[in-house]
Amino acid sequence: MNKGAKIGISTVAAAMLAAAGYGAYSFATGGSEPDAGKPRTVVAEAPSPELAAAGAKAFLEAWAKGDLAAAGALTDTPEAATATLTAFKQKVNPSGLTLTPGGPAPAAPTASGAPTASGAPTPGSAGASGTPAPAPAPAHQVPLSFKAKLEFAQTGTPWSYDGVLGMVKMSDGKAAVHWAPTVIHPKLGTGESIAVKPVTSPASSVVDRKGKALTSASITPLLGQIKAPVPDGSAEAGTAVVITDDVGKAKPETVFTIVDPKPAPPLKLTIDADLQKAAEAAVQEASKGGTLKASIVAVEPSTGNVLAVANAPATGQNRAFLGAIAPGSTMKVITSAALMEAGVTPDTAVACPDATNVGGQDFKNDFTEAHPDFKFRQDFAQSCNTAFINEGKARLKNDSLPAMAKDVFGLGLVWQTGLSNFDTVVPAPKGSNDMVAEFIGQGRIQTNSLSMASVAATVQSGTFRQPILVQGLPQAPAKRQLSADVLTGLRTVMNETVRTGTAAKLMSQMATGAGAKTGTAEVGNQAAANSWFTAFRGNLAVAAEVESGGHGADAAGPAAVKLLQLGNG
Repeated sequence: MNKGAKIGISTVAAAMLAAAGYGAYSFATGGSEPDAGKPRTVVAEAPSPELAAAGAKAFLEAWAKGDLAAAGALTDTPEAATATLTAFKQKVNPSGLTLTPGGPAPAAPTASGAPTASGAPTPGSAGASGTPAPAPAPAHQVPLSFKAKLEFAQTGTPWSYDGVLGMVKMSDGKAAVHWAPTVIHPKLGTGESIAVKPVTSPASSVVDRKGKALTSASITPLLGQIKAPVPDGSAEAGTAVVITDDVGKAKPETVFTIVDPKPAPPLKLTIDADLQKAAEAAVQEASKGGTLKASIVAVEPSTGNVLAVANAPATGQNRAFLGAIAPGSTMKVITSAALMEAGVTPDTAVACPDATNVGGQDFKNDFTEAHPDFKFRQDFAQSCNTAFINEGKARLKNDSLPAMAKDVFGLGLVWQTGLSNFDTVVPAPKGSNDMVAEFIGQGRIQTNSLSMASVAATVQSGTFRQPILVQGLPQAPAKRQLSADVLTGLRTVMNETVRTGTAAKLMSQMATGAGAKTGTAEVGNQAAANSWFTAFRGNLAVAAEVESGGHGADAAGPAAVKLLQLGNG
């Protein structure tokens, strides 16, 4: 595409600052490059209008000619500037580039594309395209505008936009461009990349995994937020200059379309319309008609496909994916996995006292009586906090739970689900009290229904498969799997909960191939605890939570069980 490329810089006169205001000034030519071998630093003084204009012109000339090392040397951060300019040339690859100096600008843009009051770019943690971060923004700058025009072989329509250079004075007495990604384009921020990519038209409609139209209350508000992959070489795809978040969380932004995409077919989600309908009804009932906040997610363990997602209220936050709340005793699934790797089995004798004390803090159970003869399967099934705390203190290390959550269950990895989602946080405990609180799903753990449905799915299948809402998205792998013995033990205690434990009144009639864990999470000054429930049955895993819903079996449990009864047909 670069063959026969056109480059150029306009040498028009520019209006510049003068002693009594703005006056006309014609750019000088040559002599703008810094002396070789002499390191330059920014000084606490703005360059004169003449110096600023000469420095801007020299920079734009070098960039337009493709002499990117020279252009980088005319900035206050040569290495970062050269790397980002090189990435821009390689990834955008225009057939022609014309850069025209302008005059004074209102303000230089920040690294995120918004002007600051002082006209200084704000520093970022990383530059575009993985380049080093821009230098801290000097206070004394002269902002100068320029116009960019890029041409592409595939279209006769050029891409034109206005940019701003923040000119600073250097220790050698010359002016340089203060480097920030916004020099490339005003919308390019730190931690972002700009490149030509395939693009498709928005889907005209959205269908479930079987091709049925989706119009559910919780899904409809999210449709415009879905990030679907664009296959390279797709017959329907066009091409465009796109700004993307380097970690893949933000929605890509198209800044110029080179070739228009063809009309897109319906977008197929992993959602199952029947399960989705049931999820909507279940969460509405659990939330008492939307008066309580609630969410529910169903996941297919064999694939990681999200089969249903519903929220109450349906038009509020996508709480199922973006919630960041303590999971209560549903976290005991992960604590149990860590304990079993440390030697506990379902039949290990682990007493359940009525209370225990750690560092002066009392911990109790939801029931008042002690059970000194309990085995671990009963501790899990009846959700005995004190047994988990005492056994965890004796067998687990400070980092045991965070490591298990991330390495086996994928919690804390960066998930690309097709929608914005909150990645679960299981922080390293700050002390013994913090550690034991995490054993029972309290403390500083933050998660949501999506993540806890994935936990149940991982137990059912034996392998973490990151949940996705759109086929073809990358699925982050976990570091390892549980051993066969530990996995069997974990399934055993979850099944015990279904047969004889806190989930028995809801699931005892469907115990074969099923497992569950109830949860009650104490949060702040709420009058009632949050209700949690996570379970699997066959090739279906579900998690639900209801704010202030009380015990897990009272509010979240009935909602989840409605989906488990329907099954994954």
